Amino acid sequence: MVGKTILHYKILEKLGEGGMGVVYKAEDIKLERTVAIKFLPRQITANSEERERFKIEAKAAASLNHPNIATIHAIEEVDGDIFIVMEYIKGKELKELTTDDGELSIEDVTNYATQIAEGLKAAHEKDVTHRDIKSANIMITDKGQIKIMDFGLAKVRGGAQVTKVGTTLGTAAYMSPEQAQGMKTDHRTDIWAFGVVLYEMLSGQMPFPGDYEQAVIYSILNEEPKSPNQLRSDVPISLDKLILKTLEKDKENRYKNFQEILNELKAPSNEIPTGVESEKSIIVLPFVNMSPDPDQDYFSDGLTEEIITDLSQIQNLLVISRSSAMTFKGTKKKIKEIAKEVNVQYVLEGSVRKAGNNLRITAQLIDAAKDAHLWAEKYKGTLTDLFDIQEEVSRKIVDALRFKLSVEEDRKMAERAIDNVQAYEYYVHARREIYRGSEEGLKRALQELQLGLEIVGENALLNKGMAEVYLNYYEYGGEANEETLLNVEKYANKIIALQPDSADSNYLLGRIERFRGSASKAAKYFKKAYALNPDNTDVLLFLGAVYGIAVGKTSLAEQMFKRLLEIDPFTPFNYAVIGVFQTVAGQLEKALLSFKKMTKLAQEDMFERFLGVYIYAWQKRYDKVYEVVDQMVNQKSQGQMYDLITEWCLFFKYALQGEKLKALDAESKDAKEFIWNDPDIPWMGICNYALINEKEEALHWLEHVIDRGFINYPFLNERIPFLENIRNTPRFKQLMKRVKYEWENFEV
Repeated sequence: MVGKTILHYKILEKLGEGGMGVVYKAEDIKLERTVAIKFLPRQITANSEERERFKIEAKAAASLNHPNIATIHAIEEVDGDIFIVMEYIKGKELKELTTDDGELSIEDVTNYATQIAEGLKAAHEKDVTHRDIKSANIMITDKGQIKIMDFGLAKVRGGAQVTKVGTTLGTAAYMSPEQAQGMKTDHRTDIWAFGVVLYEMLSGQMPFPGDYEQAVIYSILNEEPKSPNQLRSDVPISLDKLILKTLEKDKENRYKNFQEILNELKAPSNEIPTGVESEKSIIVLPFVNMSPDPDQDYFSDGLTEEIITDLSQIQNLLVISRSSAMTFKGTKKKIKEIAKEVNVQYVLEGSVRKAGNNLRITAQLIDAAKDAHLWAEKYKGTLTDLFDIQEEVSRKIVDALRFKLSVEEDRKMAERAIDNVQAYEYYVHARREIYRGSEEGLKRALQELQLGLEIVGENALLNKGMAEVYLNYYEYGGEANEETLLNVEKYANKIIALQPDSADSNYLLGRIERFRGSASKAAKYFKKAYALNPDNTDVLLFLGAVYGIAVGKTSLAEQMFKRLLEIDPFTPFNYAVIGVFQTVAGQLEKALLSFKKMTKLAQEDMFERFLGVYIYAWQKRYDKVYEVVDQMVNQKSQGQMYDLITEWCLFFKYALQGEKLKALDAESKDAKEFIWNDPDIPWMGICNYALINEKEEALHWLEHVIDRGFINYPFLNERIPFLENIRNTPRFKQLMKRVKYEWENFEV
């Protein structure tokens, strides 16, 4: 066959052979391109049923147009031979990577799995089921792109039923239980086989091994696979669970479709691999208020927070943040369920009864993985004993978990941030008001903190509280002016005077510089705070924002955000910031998932709609943009910020439609100022004005963005859409030279 020319295809070499045909590399002389052609063997061609099956394969595959599915160019027949002409793929079979190239990284496995799922999702949406998914039918190009091959066993819903129930098709090791039994199959057969391929990629082993076909089928029907993380220690819990769900023997218990699988594969991770033993993990559940006065909640919450702070000083102990821990306040969930949700091994729970000056505190430490109590204690005393009890609880946990404290860790645990009980009560009262966030609450918090300062004099923790109140005034209290920032700065500097190496003061100074528009100065403070306290969730969030959004250092941002979600998986605003980062990084589907996560946690969809309209337009889903904006316009006002972003989104909608006058009329002065002053999203102004061909205004916004330290060169120069009207202007090119230089020379 090699060297022959059939029709206008010159056969160059044989590539492989399988049960459904022989594949050759060929040259399409007419179109001058290299192709692969697959012949149906003559002994099968003579069988009318097999010929029909082959034609169905060709028609099914030819109907699919997706970057992760091998493209079919033509179906040909000559001299009794039927063959398919398809794209020639230069690369390796996935089978080779799982056997010859050693262990694939978790990142590569997730990447390949996502691409395979995307391809099969597209096929299923065309009502095409592959029915022979296996690692030998999946190619990886030299550029790392997945190509699903050989829809040789594909069955089109409603098409000819060429396979009788009671016969089996497919490769035994990848067969679903229903397929192995010759029962009717549907798209969930592909979900099962996808799970087998994923298992194989991770472990290099098959989930249902056997020395011969019947032994494999017996295993598929009767045995449960080993958990992947039993075979490989760095498999994350989420990936382990995903695989096992795809391999449910009852197809009703598997995923319903590949979109569900993609949602999980693309979701931001909030876990560490199950096999990591060097770092233990704990959640301190909110201590239950058992006092006669229900308003004593502030006191039990304060104790919870102080123990979290103590334990957070210990290296190799991951402590769930106060914010996420508080989401379980009053929960009826079981300990094991909570531990699973936040991916920790240990849980501390307890109660506080405060009656006048008397205290009774109980605490118990539970190994949730083993469902075992490690330690429990009851304490009685007075308010003056509070600090001793708090420290003892923390030290008992350290002992139970077998940590050996360093000298510095021991010193920090013994340290009293406030050594006066009355001043401490003022502080925890104030913390409650700060968390509530209302204007009246912030006023009360200032009063409580000032009373505490009058008792103990200058104090780092009380000054931190004062700074946070003014920070809240600036962000949410309608006092976004320089005077408010100067108040934040005053109290941050007071902390420095008391504690020169304070992560809190550097974090606060970083926030000030971020508001003032200097990303580089903000980064310096955040980096110093990170060096002093690498698990401070505020620092992780805002350093990640500077790295990922303003500067475009994607891998550094992902490092920060990964750790953030390990510690603080249930704070809605985290997902808002991560979603903005993923948007500018071009990770659009991930961004939408992050915004949906925020919506679910916060029960409001402002960010999902606001950023969503830009993402949908980026994806050219214009009908979706218009639908969302119209919903925002028609919805009842949910506050000033919601009204401002609605006006801005309406501006964007009209700009996309080429309605310049309507766009300008939709924009209010307040909406314009809101976008202009935000640290992370003024690039939206460049987009809006460029779309309506207001070049000078768009370039004015671009220069403003750069002056504020937004030097994300990949985003501004290449990635961001909607700038066609200004990209070729001399001023744009000059500004990009400046951005490129600053981006390349940014100190990380």
